[in-house]
Amino acid sequence: TGERGVSAATGTRLHYKGSSFHRIIKGFMVQGGDITAGDGTGGESIYGLNFEDENFVLKHERKGMLSMANSGPNTNGSQFFITTTRTPHLDGKHVVFGRVVKGMGVVRAMEHVCAGEADLPTDDIVIVDCGELPEGSTEGVANFFKDGDMYPDWPIDLDEKPADVLWWINAVDSAKSFGNENFKKHDYKAALRKYRKAMRYLDICWEKEEIDQG
Repeated sequence: TGERGVSAATGTRLHYKGSSFHRIIKGFMVQGGDITAGDGTGGESIYGLNFEDENFVLKHERKGMLSMANSGPNTNGSQFFITTTRTPHLDGKHVVFGRVVKGMGVVRAMEHVCAGEADLPTDDIVIVDCGELPEGSTEGVANFFKDGDMYPDWPIDLDEKPADVLWWINAVDSAKSFGNENFKKHDYKAALRKYRKAMRYLDICWEKEEIDQG
């Protein structure tokens, strides 16, 4: 990272490592990528201070879309945002360049951080590292909270969705058990997080025909 150069103005290496998410709007998006100023007022990229819109082929059709932040046509820099819902009103105005393949639970965790004036998060949300993950990596998905819970926080992060309803029921039981343990420790925030996870997996169970049998 940073091998593509440094900012001519600030000497900052042009990569996202160490940069923060400076804007959080729950139910809409999380925004970051200001690698020069860090507060949304900067954002020099390897292409300079601004570069043109590439195209508007990809749409903001689902949560987890990565899109360029801008201040008008052809004003792209290094800032970007990740949608947390469908945002079709941004089509034709912001260039979509990717989507979250894994780790939507991380995005949701960021989205729920409290924000203050100018949508600035009250806690620091920093990109600790960046780069290319090897194929098959589960980094940021399984055991995200380092508590031994090996089911992804969000079912959408599964590479393959098992057909067996018992697998999903076991996932529900696992999340519920972690929630109960946290509740006993009076860690109610962590408990609620696990119970919500259990509900997400339970929603999948309701879609299975086998759930009506027996």
